Formats: sequence, C-alpha cells, structure tokens
Amino acid sequence: MLSRLINFLKACWRPSSDHSVHAGSDAAGRQDGLFWYKDSGQHLIGEFSMAVVQANNLLEDQSQIESGSLSLLDSGPYGTFAGIYDGHGGPETSRYINDHLFQNLKRFAAEQNCMSVDVIRKAFQATEDGFCSVVAKQWPMKPQMAAVGSCCLVAVICNGILYVANLGDSRAVLGRLVRATGEVLAIQLSAEHNACFESVRQELQSMHPDDPQIVVLKHNVWRVKGLIQISRSIGDIYLKKPEYNREPLYAKFRLREPFKRPILSSDPSITVQELEPHDQFLILASDGLWEHLSNQEAVDIVQNSPRSGSARRLVKTALQEAAKKREMRYSDLKKIDRGVRRHFHDDISVIVVFLDSDLVSKASSLRGPSLSLRGGGMNFAAKSLAPCATPIELGTT
Repeated sequence: MLSRLINFLKACWRPSSDHSVHAGSDAAGRQDGLFWYKDSGQHLIGEFSMAVVQANNLLEDQSQIESGSLSLLDSGPYGTFAGIYDGHGGPETSRYINDHLFQNLKRFAAEQNCMSVDVIRKAFQATEDGFCSVVAKQWPMKPQMAAVGSCCLVAVICNGILYVANLGDSRAVLGRLVRATGEVLAIQLSAEHNACFESVRQELQSMHPDDPQIVVLKHNVWRVKGLIQISRSIGDIYLKKPEYNREPLYAKFRLREPFKRPILSSDPSITVQELEPHDQFLILASDGLWEHLSNQEAVDIVQNSPRSGSARRLVKTALQEAAKKREMRYSDLKKIDRGVRRHFHDDISVIVVFLDSDLVSKASSLRGPSLSLRGGGMNFAAKSLAPCATPIELGTT
C-alpha cells in the first residue's frame, strides 16, 4: 500500500529545475514512526523548525511554510507565510486549506499589489467559499463532508510587519527579549475561539439572543449547540448553512430546531504589529501542544536550546507530559499506534519561525530563493507542481 502511494505521489509531483531551499538529505524532513520533523531550514528572514506527530487514524493536522513571493506577480511583495490547520471530523478541510489558502492569498496580494488585512481576510473567505462548493458537489455521495471542518492559524511576515490571523483554538506565541533582564517573554498574538472562554460564550449569546441553547455544558465541557468547542472555523458547513443540517447527515450532527443565521463564523481574528529588533521567534502550534505546555514553557524551551530541532523538542516535551499524566514512560507511549494514540494526545503540529532582525530591517529589498514545505515532508519550489486531482479536489477551481 505504501509503495503504491509513493509511486502515485512521484507521478503527481514532478521535480522542477526552479531553485528551492534544500538542506542536504534532510530537505524534506525526516520520519520516525508517527513523528515527522524538519529540524532546520532557511526562510527569507531567518531560520525555521517544523514538526508533526500523528495521533488520529488519519492525520487531521496540516501545516505549511512558504517563503519568497507572496503574490502571483514577480514584483512581490516578498516575505514568509506559515500556517497550522487543525482539522476535526476528518482530514478533508485541513487538506483543502493546505492546497488553497496560500494560493488565494497570492491572488489577492497580486490584485492589490501589497499585503494587508483585507488581502488575508479575502483569502480566508475564498477558501471557505471554495470548500463550501466542494461540500455542495459531494453532498449526494459524501454528505458527512458537511460535518468536517478545521481551525486555521496563519502568520504572514512582510515588509517588517507581522500579521496573525486565526479561526479556532490553535495559537501563535511570540518570544520577545527584555533587554533589561535578558529574559525572553511569551506574548500570545492570536485570539482563540473556543467556548471554554467566557468571552466567546458571551459573543455567541449576543449573536443568538433568541437561543438559550447556543452554548451547552456537556460532560463538563462547553460546546456550541452541544456539538463543537470552537466558534469559528473553515468548513463545518452543517452549522453554517441550514440546508446541510438534515438527512442524510448523521443524526448526531442534526439540530432539532432549524437555524436562520450561521451558528459558526469563518471571519478570522487578525492582529497586525511591526516587528521590533528584540522579537526573537514565533511559535505556531495546534492546540495539541498547548494542552500540555504553557506559552512561557514553550518559549523557554526554544530560547534555552539550540535553534535546530526546536519544533521537535517542543513536540517531544508535550508527549513526555502526556505520558506523565497517564503515569507511563515516554518510550511506551511511542509504541502505541495511531488511532489508539488519540486517547493519550491529539495530533500536534508546530512551526518555529526565527526572526533575524538584520534581515527583517531589509525585508522590503530581499528576494532570495523560494521555499515551500508542508508538514509531512512535501517540499517544492513555486510553479514546480504538476498535481493530480484528488477526490476532494475534483471539479473545484
């Protein structure tokens, strides 16, 4: 089975003579059982580290880092894009985001000839609309696609500006040096959309004042309509469009009362800030990491260790914590196969983006080779793809 899959991928993705960033035999990362990692690589304004560990039967997390032109135009703008997509209900939505969000961003950046909050917001909406079209086409054959969704966390660094956009409960944390003390403090940049936060529950209640059951405490966990913890996502069409909240969708997803307005939102929270010389690095990770590590613990691990392997070190520490909570050894946890592993921890994806202040200050004039890497090891230069359509992509544009 694996050999057939490898041959399929080789046929679909043909190498190109375009230059991309490689680091010897480690160019596409390394695999160790359910653990994939790329210890070190170079993006436009510094180094990066990336790691993924699988827990579900099918990996629902997807991730990517892109560096070089952020536009379809050769004139740019240039910079770095990193994304973490934590899927739920299946891998289809997170895979779709991985295939389309960055391309949508490049399209809108070309139209406006710049990077902006508006470009990012339009890219998110185009990705949502595109996945809705896939669900509509698949509805007669695969109606359960309406109940698949994904969190979506993105960081864009362009011309010395850092944009962080988020849907759901993945998290972006900045490590900032305090020169007076030498400490590196953790600063959370992303707003989380999880019903466990009172502010999110209040937002939902204010948007749905006529629905006393908009958030329900179920098995000691707050859930939107008793079904899902997050309030914003890509996908989850069954809670956005009432025409998909009906048979043949599984009964467990169907609401008793029809809804008139979308229950979940696809509008991201976006923060914008100018990078400063004492901004050291950015950690992007799915909530599987933050279940076991605090923001400051994660920043301390990155700051107090060599840059190479930073993401792998964060994931390993989270797994050690997960094992400790179950009173077992890390070595024994590693022996547990995917699927069963989900009872011990979630899929975890981490990208650490280091910020070279000298390069950040020259960002507007930087070009350099392009980088495109996906968590799990797909590595290619821009314009080098000759992709085959997968079932989810058939008929999409």
